[in-house]
Amino acid sequence: MKQRFSSLDVKVIAHELSKALVTLRVSNIYDLSSKIFLIKFAKPENKQQIVIDSGFRCHLTEFSRATAAAPSVFVARLRKCLKTRRVTSVSQVGTDRIIEFQFSDGQYRLFLEFYAAGNIILTDKDLKILALLRIVSEEKGEEEQRVGLTYSLENRQNYGGIPPLTKERLRNALQKVVDRGDDGLVAGKKPKKKAADALRKALAVSITEFPPMLVDHAMRVTEFDSALKPIDVLQSETLVDHLLRSLQEAQRVIQEITSSDVAKGYIIAKKRDGYDEASKTDDSRKFLVYDDFHPFRPRQFESDPASVFLEFDGFNKTVDEFFSSIEGQKLESRLQERELTAKRKIEAARQDQANRLGGLQEVQTLNERKAAALQANVERAQEAIGAINGLIAQAMDWVRIGRLIEMEQKRNNPVASIIKLPLKLEENTITLLLDEEEFGEDNESAYETDSDSSDSEDEGAKKDSKQKAPDKRLTIDVDLAISPWANARRYYDERRSAVDKEQKTLQSSTKALKSQEAKIAHDLKKGLKTEKAVLRPVRKQMWFEKFSWFISSDGYLVLAGKDAQQNETLYKKYLKKGDVYVHADIHGAASVIIRNNPKTPDSPIPPSTLSQAGSLAVACSSAWDSKAGMSAWWVNADQVSKSAPTGEFLPTGSFMVRGKKNFLPPAVLLLGFGVIFQISDESKARHVKHRIQDDDSAIGDPVEQSAAGSLAGKGPEVPEIDEDQRSMPDDHEESDSEDGEEGEEEETVANPLQTQLQPEHVDSDQEPHPITEQIAQLQVAEKASVPSREPEVEEDESEPESDDEIPQASGIQTPSQKGAPKKGPPPAKRGKKGKAKKIATKYKDQDEEDRLAAQKLIGAAAGLEKARAEAEAKAAREAELAFQKERRRAQHQRTQKETAEHEELRRLMLEEGQDVLDEGEEEKMTTFEALVGMPLKGDEILEAIPICAPWAAMARFKYKAKLQPGAQKKGKAVKEILGRWVADTGAKGKVDETSTDTERMWPREVELLKGWKVEEITNTVPVGKVRVMMAGGSAGTAAGKGAQNKGKGGSGKGSKKQR
Repeated sequence: MKQRFSSLDVKVIAHELSKALVTLRVSNIYDLSSKIFLIKFAKPENKQQIVIDSGFRCHLTEFSRATAAAPSVFVARLRKCLKTRRVTSVSQVGTDRIIEFQFSDGQYRLFLEFYAAGNIILTDKDLKILALLRIVSEEKGEEEQRVGLTYSLENRQNYGGIPPLTKERLRNALQKVVDRGDDGLVAGKKPKKKAADALRKALAVSITEFPPMLVDHAMRVTEFDSALKPIDVLQSETLVDHLLRSLQEAQRVIQEITSSDVAKGYIIAKKRDGYDEASKTDDSRKFLVYDDFHPFRPRQFESDPASVFLEFDGFNKTVDEFFSSIEGQKLESRLQERELTAKRKIEAARQDQANRLGGLQEVQTLNERKAAALQANVERAQEAIGAINGLIAQAMDWVRIGRLIEMEQKRNNPVASIIKLPLKLEENTITLLLDEEEFGEDNESAYETDSDSSDSEDEGAKKDSKQKAPDKRLTIDVDLAISPWANARRYYDERRSAVDKEQKTLQSSTKALKSQEAKIAHDLKKGLKTEKAVLRPVRKQMWFEKFSWFISSDGYLVLAGKDAQQNETLYKKYLKKGDVYVHADIHGAASVIIRNNPKTPDSPIPPSTLSQAGSLAVACSSAWDSKAGMSAWWVNADQVSKSAPTGEFLPTGSFMVRGKKNFLPPAVLLLGFGVIFQISDESKARHVKHRIQDDDSAIGDPVEQSAAGSLAGKGPEVPEIDEDQRSMPDDHEESDSEDGEEGEEEETVANPLQTQLQPEHVDSDQEPHPITEQIAQLQVAEKASVPSREPEVEEDESEPESDDEIPQASGIQTPSQKGAPKKGPPPAKRGKKGKAKKIATKYKDQDEEDRLAAQKLIGAAAGLEKARAEAEAKAAREAELAFQKERRRAQHQRTQKETAEHEELRRLMLEEGQDVLDEGEEEKMTTFEALVGMPLKGDEILEAIPICAPWAAMARFKYKAKLQPGAQKKGKAVKEILGRWVADTGAKGKVDETSTDTERMWPREVELLKGWKVEEITNTVPVGKVRVMMAGGSAGTAAGKGAQNKGKGGSGKGSKKQR
């Protein structure tokens, strides 16, 4: 199996990476293991990530991998130097197996080595090593590499350029091989390699730009005999020419591969048993084992019936599929091994419990049998006890008693035969051998006297040998101090205690087994977390996921900017005719747009959607932390513009609003975090959205729709505004025909939209102070360039009374009216003037030459040189500042010009009712229609997408959790919610394996939820600190504790109702 890159693989990978990564910035760097790293690159709407396995591979990947909890020292150094740096070049170093990444036009250079043990080296622009993965010492015969040294490039393969492929170069290469004796034909020695490999490997040493596999492929294409030896080729001019054509074919293959941005890749896989049957279905790849990969189709494998070619568009995809499948197999095998180990532990615990219970049951049975045997042989046991007690009463030595019993046993004394030696007289017990049945009287006839002992010993020995074979007598210890009946009762007592012990052991061991199983399961789950799941493809984000977004309960897409730049993007690219702009006069409020149906732009937006969009705008502001519900307002798209009055400038993310603003009821500070599922196009037909989607479904003709739209702000859902509210500033309302109708009663002043504080503006909700208003009128009277018919300038020029009156968002900026201080030389200090006159009189006859000579004599020339250098540096700084100022002014003018052109084009499009969409833009606008909160039976679920929306918009969501203003960080809150959902997957009855019950979890949903990473979905929540409200309490175990303690042990958070 192929493990590492060849020089051709490095060339092709570097070529593709150059096309894919140049102009992208490094977003982050992670550890996957001690030698494998992940680097993420990003720019707007383009994210890439590469996997680097030091010494083996480097490629783009489409799979998500588990990263280390904390970065290593090497990765921390890489992050410090490379994070946010732009990739400016990716190339191969000569023809060596080294890839060079250049960042910030060569300010930093990253070298990836794919030979020997491999290395990753970071240098500055002068090739001074700043960090490296592996320190290389000179002892290993390699070039020394450590921090502080200079990384050498001159000794790399063909660093100065690839020499041309000529016949002379080929001859010299073959001659060197022959001179060294590397052709394997040294006399008296066996060749170390096959003759077929000798030629191509010899070429690989001298002509390094062609790897051996490519040379072999080219030889087969040109029908050159690869089994020839180098010395044979040198002796024939025809063979040299033929070999040169083969190498030219290899050169052509390389040029063809690198001529396109993306090269095709091929994986050579070996067939396993069952492939032929599975090839008729889509499961054939399960019966393939990946063996090799190349950027060309090797001719040498085409005739192999056991090999299969898999073609991919892009060599990066080929390598990613090859190594990711191997990683996936290793992960699966490790997970299976952990599960098998856990099962073996549980089985061993169960077996230990069974053995203990079996031992207690055996003890019970044995004690019962012993008691029964004693009862059956009471007389014989009494005789034995009496005989031993009599001998002890005679003060006979214990050793002599044992010898006496042994002698009587040889004489087949029936009493002595049931006594087992040795005796346990120190414990006052003896061991008896008793049958479970009563002895017969015939045994007494076996007793013999001393007179015939000589004959009977031989016969007794024969009888003993016969009796020992089937001997099944029980070995019973009896106490000499008590009777056989008392000994039997003692054994019955021991049996009863064993029964009690068995019951207690069964209860305790059952609990212990459950506890052990739970511990093993916990250890397994913990181990699986460290191993993580099988590799999953990275989900490609939709175009609107870079914003704060949600789909309203009426089916409208609502977008909100996360910062000023996103506000600008929303306005320029996505705010079209028929859309609605929603904002609030609160610090930090988001700019929200509601996307209307492009087919029916004149149809009104439902009040519920407007209310939900207003809730999002207010929730993103400072009102969330202060827990104060505020009102938002909305205007039509044609009321929002980027054109500022003459002499004024709108910063990024600020807009002008002209006309009447429609205020919404105070927003409820309540958000929801949930899951929205992407379903297939075939499944969309089952879901009917409550929104206007076709022209036929529009209400009435366009005139009626426009009338309905104009009345949308006057219905019961929009509160009436009094005269004071009507006079609130509306951001430079234009003085057109409406001015004549409304007269002087309606004032038009600038209304702030953006969150940048401008001290020149006042809060539009506050009444102007009389003194401030008089000062403003005086300033306006002195300023002749401002017409007196624009009262909004009067308020813009007034100063706020306090910090509370400073608006949270400013639409315009105006120059300050304070008088500039007069410039000129400061007045001379007292006494300096006379001193200056004396000095002028004293040195009036001194010329420049005398002055310099005198300064040199007293050592003042050094100070003059320093002053001159400082003056030159100051002049240079001033020149640089002037240059930067001029550059910013030119950039500002260019921006103003572009904005004016965009505004004019947008105005024409809105007036004519035409929207110019970019290529594929219309298709992107309808992608959200495949997103549903609750899948139905038969739906094909493709992806699970995290979403945070106003709680009112999540009525039909299957997975949701309520968020309120609180003290918990959003990352911890999201982790808690996701952990609760994942924990529910293991509960009994929670998962519906048939995927029919919409109220229960489905296996596909569980699989997608387990693939989420907390750090990737946390930014979905647009607020900072929250309080989680879920069924059963905020914590995962709060429901159970609350039920046991009748509500006293709960955390007091959330609903106590359980589903």
